[in-house]
Amino acid sequence: MATRWFGAPVRRNEDPRLLRGEGTYVDDIDLPEMLHAAVLRSPYARAKIRGIDTRAARALPGVHMVLSAADLGEVLEPSPLLIPHQALTQPRTQLPLATHDVRYVGEAVAFVVAESRYLAEDALGLVDVEYEPLPAVHSLAVASASEAPLVHEDVPGNLAAHLVQSVGCPDKVIASAPHVIRETFEMERGAAMPLECRGIVARWDRYEQMLTCWISTQAPIPLRNGLAAIFHLPEHKVRVIAPDVGGGFGPKIMLFYPEEVLTPLASMRLGRPVKWIEDRRENFISTNQERGQLHEVEYAFDDLGQLLAVRDVFQHDTGAYTPYGIMVPIITACSLPGPYRLKHYASDCRVFYTNKVPVSPYRGAGRPHAVFVMERIMDRIARELGMDRLEVRARNFIRPEEFPWDVGLVYQDGGPTRYDSGNYQAALDKLKELLDYGGFAIRQAQARAQGRYLGLGVGYYVEGTSIGPYEGAHVRVESDGRVFVSTGVTSQGQSHQTVFAQIVAEQLGIEPGNVLVTEGDSQAFYWGVGTFASRAATIAGSAVHLAALKVREKVRTLAAELLEALPEDIELAGGKAFVKGTPQRALTLGQLAIKANPLRYTYGESARTLAAMNLAAARPGPALPSERGGPGLEADGFYSPPHGSFASGIHGAIIEVDPRTAMVSFVKYVAVHDCGRLINPLVVEGQVHGGVAQGIGGAFFERLVFDETAQPLSATFMDYLIPTAAEIPDITVEHIETPSPLNPLGIKGVGEAGTIPVAALFASAIDDALSPWKVRIREMPLHPCRLHEIIQAASGTTPHDPVHGG
Repeated sequence: MATRWFGAPVRRNEDPRLLRGEGTYVDDIDLPEMLHAAVLRSPYARAKIRGIDTRAARALPGVHMVLSAADLGEVLEPSPLLIPHQALTQPRTQLPLATHDVRYVGEAVAFVVAESRYLAEDALGLVDVEYEPLPAVHSLAVASASEAPLVHEDVPGNLAAHLVQSVGCPDKVIASAPHVIRETFEMERGAAMPLECRGIVARWDRYEQMLTCWISTQAPIPLRNGLAAIFHLPEHKVRVIAPDVGGGFGPKIMLFYPEEVLTPLASMRLGRPVKWIEDRRENFISTNQERGQLHEVEYAFDDLGQLLAVRDVFQHDTGAYTPYGIMVPIITACSLPGPYRLKHYASDCRVFYTNKVPVSPYRGAGRPHAVFVMERIMDRIARELGMDRLEVRARNFIRPEEFPWDVGLVYQDGGPTRYDSGNYQAALDKLKELLDYGGFAIRQAQARAQGRYLGLGVGYYVEGTSIGPYEGAHVRVESDGRVFVSTGVTSQGQSHQTVFAQIVAEQLGIEPGNVLVTEGDSQAFYWGVGTFASRAATIAGSAVHLAALKVREKVRTLAAELLEALPEDIELAGGKAFVKGTPQRALTLGQLAIKANPLRYTYGESARTLAAMNLAAARPGPALPSERGGPGLEADGFYSPPHGSFASGIHGAIIEVDPRTAMVSFVKYVAVHDCGRLINPLVVEGQVHGGVAQGIGGAFFERLVFDETAQPLSATFMDYLIPTAAEIPDITVEHIETPSPLNPLGIKGVGEAGTIPVAALFASAIDDALSPWKVRIREMPLHPCRLHEIIQAASGTTPHDPVHGG
């Protein structure tokens, strides 16, 4: 009987190499005669460029090239609009280098290539740019005001898009409901802050007419396709490789950042490799960001705690450009109903340009905003009715027998927002047990008697995952019995080399350690989309599974022929094929690979073994029997989902707040997650742990601050705080498995799950801890200073002084 690998907690294949320091990142690549590039960036958020003088920079010894917009020729084209939408009536994307206008601090103005990065940076200081500063739009309030300055002179009111979706009759229900509440919720900007910033090494080979680029990216194949179009090259003459990537989190999906066009251009013009590596300051001011939204919400409920209707009118800050369309606000609008039976819902979103770094998805991608709003609503209903917070949620859950549940909205992929499976009550019950929910009130009261303020918070979410359009994979058995897998997605820590190996090992009866996975190389597998939106395991994993099934059938057909049995009687285990019940007469996968293509493998131990078994003689008849489905033990697989699947989960935490300092610490953290069938529980838990850490950062530490001229004020780690291991608690992760019917593996995505509910949970826990102050948190992120202000503002309404026990 073959070992069951799917679902097993297999240790990561990636770890030994990475722990020994043998990873290869873009900055590790050092090619002969390589030059280095640096980018001159605008110091103004909004200005006219009246002139650029590059003569002094060009004259500096060691400088090989200085580019301004005037030097780009036909490459001076706006980057593509990656995801158009009919509601996006005023799309704007960025040029590789600014021409007449700059629209955010950090926009690329000139590009210098020199013998070293030091020389290139020196040359930047010699480029003389004459700016005419203009009034800037630094907030949604300014962007949406009448007579506001314009980010783009041809976009009236700074309005990029207006998106309206509705289900049922929310206006009618709200008008007649017994309880109606109106509130405003705000989430401000944050950034991904990967350990590895962006980077690219480009090499042009004039003999092969081949462009090779190593890029820290989540989407190498779309980049390959775009570069081929930009430089008028056949696609097979452009190779894009994503080596080890030290964190992606969404901003590295982008096509194209200016440097991803300028660096290859420089290499092609100079005939030498060129490297550009983003420094941390540049990452703060030039890599895409996310999060800024303002929600005006009206919601209705009855005396039993049933949510009757929600009307959400919100604004979204898209920054200076819309390279990713309006995907983030679409996801927000579609995610707000969450796990609840909300039959009357209206969403009205206006997307505004501001003079800030452009927005594209960042881990969570609009979902944390939606979950924050809905979970705040659930807590408020409970407070108004004097009910238990979790009971209010339970009364509103979609029940297991009601799946598939159609929310009634059009999702980011243009398909329905249709939940495929779930059991929300089961996850809630498990969370209550793990948190000892029933005993918390006693614990909280005992702590308050000691002058300590504990709070318990929860956040429930539904996460859209597994969007298309497709992914593919190739599986091949080699003569030594190992199996090679290639696919178009990339890994930035998702453990693809382990989980894809488990999928193949399950079908071919081998150890996962004998499956070698290649990804992130457009030459290893030609077709694909990329790693984002919690889709790689579901879409690419399903493609790997389908390819492995084809190879499995090839193996069984060939083994049956050689062992004089029926294919259905062949069993695969231990790297061998044999007739059920007779494992002593077996053929290894390597031997079968040789037999499947004998002219390819004519030497080696496997060939000699076949000869000894009298199995190497030519088969009478056609050289390639039709039932084998082609030469070799290899096959391609492609998978395209009918629409996205929907994972879900609930997080709960106990926190302690010091009301004197407004510092918050986590006492306990529990996450219960449902991503369908688990390929590898260890990997899922690791993904949740990382997501929670980012969520905690985004809730209480990380905040991008801009002044009234849209200058970033928190553009270093001295001001933009990131939690360390000391601030992240131990995290208990448990699982609910409701298999998805949408793919052959029954799985759903998990990559963003850990981040999504943390802001809502944090607000819920602070409300609970500071209930003597009657605090109501309506904004994220908080930080100690802001929380202290909230406590001080609320203290006047408190009937006693909890700090001094009065």
